[in-house]
Amino acid sequence: MGTTLGGAFWRNFLGHAPDWYKWLVVGCLAANPVLLAIAGPVVTSWAVLFEFIATLMMALRCYPLQPGGLIAIEAALLGLVTPAGIQQEIVTGLPVILLLMFMVAGIFFLREMLVYTFTKVLLRVRSRVLIAFLFCSIGGLLSGFLDALTVLAVMITVASGFYEVYHRAATAAAHRDAELKQFRRHLCGLMMHGAIGTTIGGVCTLVGEPQNLLIGQEAGWNFLQFAAVMAPVTVPTVIAGLATCVVVERLGWFGYGTPMPDSVRQVLADFEREESAQMTPKHRQVIIVQALVALLLVVSLALHVAEIGVIGLMIIVLATAFTGVVEEARIGKAFEAALPFTALLVVFFAVVGMIHQQHLFAPFLAWVLSLQPHDQAIALFSASGVLSTISDNVFVATIYIGQIKDALLAGSLTREQFEVLAVAINTGTNIPSIATPNGQAAFLFLLTSALAPLIRLSYFRMMWMALPYFVMMTSGAVFGVLYLL
Repeated sequence: MGTTLGGAFWRNFLGHAPDWYKWLVVGCLAANPVLLAIAGPVVTSWAVLFEFIATLMMALRCYPLQPGGLIAIEAALLGLVTPAGIQQEIVTGLPVILLLMFMVAGIFFLREMLVYTFTKVLLRVRSRVLIAFLFCSIGGLLSGFLDALTVLAVMITVASGFYEVYHRAATAAAHRDAELKQFRRHLCGLMMHGAIGTTIGGVCTLVGEPQNLLIGQEAGWNFLQFAAVMAPVTVPTVIAGLATCVVVERLGWFGYGTPMPDSVRQVLADFEREESAQMTPKHRQVIIVQALVALLLVVSLALHVAEIGVIGLMIIVLATAFTGVVEEARIGKAFEAALPFTALLVVFFAVVGMIHQQHLFAPFLAWVLSLQPHDQAIALFSASGVLSTISDNVFVATIYIGQIKDALLAGSLTREQFEVLAVAINTGTNIPSIATPNGQAAFLFLLTSALAPLIRLSYFRMMWMALPYFVMMTSGAVFGVLYLL
């Protein structure tokens, strides 16, 4: 009986995660108290930090909330961070929490309009280079004002729907296997262009990525101020990204450049015409309302009429009230995508609280401040960029912006130096992180979606297809940090 219960307990512990990973987590939890007794709190805190980063790196095998949360709970029990310290970090990061809770849910209620837009683009444009450029640029434009995960979710919805439509046609005719494979490659390229587009636009504005709001909050920037301060770095980065899209698509490098077969386009166009013919006045009214609400969202953000999360809640109310979504269950579905990451963000804050209380990054910050002012920015850009490629960029930004804010309050930095370093951190956590799926939540979202296996998008294929963007956009960002800030 005991053996049966023990086996069931082990199977339930962290679910389907590999056994070696379960043992690693258990080993870390067992070793930390021993390490604390032998080496003290600072060494143990460094160990906890690396253990937590390891759980972020394993996000595809096991969502980091559970193993990372266990490690964070133990850190609190060991006294490495106090409950008051955790609460203070949560209070500081409350605008980001509200952004994730309400803005992501609000954009969920604009999805019909977004799906309609992307569908028209996909079927009306015949040039493969132009359609790739549009997917990348529209993804970037929307991500500058909307949540990147939601924009990518819309792209996934459109691509999945079209794949299913054509797959049924291809299954009925075996000779279409070659065309189906070509269509898969075409969709794979478009999805990568779109995913990287969310990064291109996401770095530019206060709401483009969660860490942007966190950095803007600490710096005291509103929506327009954030965009203006970031422009010397984001403008060359955006130019580099869009130019890369055109080049790789035209030359067919890194897995891009596969056109949509004409027969596939015909099947999809016929399907889209049938759907449009069956569109009811109610559906048209929903799209119009959502478009108006989206316009109001952009204006509200630009004028900073309220905190971002409050604007998101307004979007939820307006988009549901005028489209007939009044059932609690339908409204609740909008929060499903954001709440797991919101919970993980609170765990981030617990670990960040430990970093602050144990002063783990004080030596590194002292070294950065010992450099010439012109060298400080590139040092922080590089450090945040490297860490963001293997860890979550929100977590990295939370660490570094808190450190330089403390230095500003202590008088070690001037306000001008602080703003330059904040720009470097924001760019470093947004751009180099596209090198691996671990660094970008949007990449992980695409990689773990039901669409990824259909279009044969694997972890290493995503890294390969992101490589030219990583090189060119990072180069553009470095140029901006070195010569334009």
